[in-house]
Amino acid sequence: MASGSGPAIDEDFLALPLRRLADAALQRARELGATHAEFRVERDRRQRLGLRDGQVDTSGDDTGLGLCLRVVHDGAWGFAADVDLDAGTAASLADRAVELARISRPLATERVELAGEPVYGDVTWASAHDVDPFAVPAAEKAALLTERSERLLAHPAVHHVDAHFLAAKETKFYADLAGTVTTQQRVRVAPEITVVNVDAESGRFEDMRTLAPPAGRGWEYLTGTGWDWDAELAELPELLLERTKAPSVEAGRCDLVVDPSNLWLTIHESIGHGTELDRALGYEAAYAGTTFATFDGLGTRRYGSPVMNVTGDRVVEHGLATTGYDDEGVATTRWDIVSEGVHTGYQLDRRMAALKGFGRSNGCAYASAATFAPIQRMANVSLQPAPDGPSTEELIAGVRRGLLVVGDKSWSIDMQRYNFQFTGQRGYAIRDGRLAGQVRDFAYQSRTPDFWASMEAVGGPATYVLGGSFMCGKGQPGQVAPVSHGCPSALFRSVNVLSTRTEEDA
Repeated sequence: MASGSGPAIDEDFLALPLRRLADAALQRARELGATHAEFRVERDRRQRLGLRDGQVDTSGDDTGLGLCLRVVHDGAWGFAADVDLDAGTAASLADRAVELARISRPLATERVELAGEPVYGDVTWASAHDVDPFAVPAAEKAALLTERSERLLAHPAVHHVDAHFLAAKETKFYADLAGTVTTQQRVRVAPEITVVNVDAESGRFEDMRTLAPPAGRGWEYLTGTGWDWDAELAELPELLLERTKAPSVEAGRCDLVVDPSNLWLTIHESIGHGTELDRALGYEAAYAGTTFATFDGLGTRRYGSPVMNVTGDRVVEHGLATTGYDDEGVATTRWDIVSEGVHTGYQLDRRMAALKGFGRSNGCAYASAATFAPIQRMANVSLQPAPDGPSTEELIAGVRRGLLVVGDKSWSIDMQRYNFQFTGQRGYAIRDGRLAGQVRDFAYQSRTPDFWASMEAVGGPATYVLGGSFMCGKGQPGQVAPVSHGCPSALFRSVNVLSTRTEEDA
């Protein structure tokens, strides 16, 4: 029995009749002639807490529990889901799923084939964390956020504070006709604090958020493991005050040093979504489009400069997309997506892998709840640092006129993941290798291959940070998935920078 480094699976989930339900569903699917069947029981718990100026404003604690079955019958998909955890319901899922496959078969233009995968027997995996966030009393959580809010409100530049905490626990049982049985549990947290300054005369306001990314950790992340909250909160009011006095950016082409707290989102939109094979093949087009990175360019397309090395994985510790096995029973792994600037890999599920002759999937099938069938979803897609690369300060020292971009904010990208525009939480003018104070109202604009081709240098391992989001959207009906993106600081030459204030005025 395999196991992750985290704690045990919740006992009350293990007490459910998981194997009895799986046996009933899979046996009936076999009797009906399904060539492939995968059964899941999934429990998803979400807890939200929000404070406005130190007072609890929103709170919620929701749990969803259900079971589902997906089949391949006569070369067509079928799927059914329910909420009643009894053997009769489980068996009926097979009848419903096979009936759907029969109805849809005449409409299908091609037969469903799946890439092969070894059978893993009965395995378990749990994500690494120290303190279950759901075991911490709500009053203790509120007290911590209240104390931090009050600390920030004590500064004269801070007029309002919004503090938010989101925790998720995802527990899944999977079994298929081949004999793989997985039981897994993932815990993740997303804390965020925003400070606001309001100018009484003009009514203009400025806001600034903490940079702490969401993480596959527990409550310990809020109390100092993995992030220095005291240091960040101590400097946040002064950074906000500086921005209220900052001039608008000077528009034009200049060099960019992009901090990991901003660059992760550019990676997500221009590389993560751009290298999903279902988009490249046109199977995903209705929601956020396809991609310029079509299959015919695999192995030859230049995605960026020679210092660009991007990997996909579902195995990095504390990654939001990290798990032991995906929702098709595939053992997760790590692989290359861009190697020395050349596009060399895609993100795959079993069907996409079979369509283009890949030996196996790289474990990118995921369903956000038992009510959804798995679809190909994003892995942890990360830009690798240079082993002996420079510090952020050394990257800045190599810039005569430029901009340091810190923290993510708004973004826009076209339906082929090609033309884009990103803003940031903080921008600093760089003059002759030194920071020359904050600027505001900035955005950087480029095309995906041009932007990554302009990347002259990436920072060393000391600059690397694992960022990410709880809320990556895809599919219709829409599903959301958590995903991390690691990256170092990086230097880009001659990127177009806009003044958003000038654009608004125009």
